[in-house]
Amino acid sequence: MEHTKTYNAMELKTRQGRIIIEGPVSPDELSRLDFHEHLTAFRPPEQQHKAIIGIAELPEGRILIARHNNLIVGYVTYLYPDPMERWSEGNMENLIELGAIEVIPKFRGEGVGKALLKVSMMDDSFEDYIVITTEYYWHWDLKGTGLNVWEYRKVMEKMMQAGGLEYFATDDPEISSHPANCLMARIGNRVDTESIQQFDSLRFMNRFMY
Repeated sequence: MEHTKTYNAMELKTRQGRIIIEGPVSPDELSRLDFHEHLTAFRPPEQQHKAIIGIAELPEGRILIARHNNLIVGYVTYLYPDPMERWSEGNMENLIELGAIEVIPKFRGEGVGKALLKVSMMDDSFEDYIVITTEYYWHWDLKGTGLNVWEYRKVMEKMMQAGGLEYFATDDPEISSHPANCLMARIGNRVDTESIQQFDSLRFMNRFMY
C-alpha cells in the first residue's frame, strides 16, 4: 500500500500566544526544532524527541506537531500497531494507530489536542484507513489535571471525536481490565467491507471461547 502524506497547517490563537498546528512533519524538520522539556508523558523529552523522529522515518509514520515559534509544545503520532498488540495480528496495511498525543500543561485547555486531530484528518488519504486509538487510564495525567478517571475519559473522548474517532466495543483483555479504558476508531469512507469485517474480528477475538 502506498503511503501518501499531504502536509496541512493551521494557526491557533491561544492565551499563551499563537501556535502553528502542522504536519506530517519530516524527520529533518523535527530534528531542527526544539522539543519542550514538559513533554514527559511517555519517556524523558530527549528520548521522546528521538522516538518521534524515528516514527516520521517510517513509510506509514506521521507526526503532526503544535509549534510555538521553534519549539514543539504538542504532537500526535500515527503508525502501525505494536507487533505485540492484537491490532497487528491481521497485518492490515490500512489499519493505523494513533499511538500518542501530548500537549504541555501550559497549552492545555486551549483546543490544541483537538486541532492536532482536525489537521491530521484534513489529509484525504486517511479516507483509505481505519485509524484506531487505545486509551488506558494509567497513561492519563490525572495528577497534573486534577480530574478523576471519568472526567479525564470524557475529555479524551471529546478530543478524539474532533478527529472523527468514535467508541468501539472490544474484548481486548487490557482494555477490558478497567471500565474507563476504551478503543476508539475512525473508518475512512473508502475502506472496503472486507477490511471492516477484519477489524471487527480483531475487536472480538474471544467471542467463541467458553
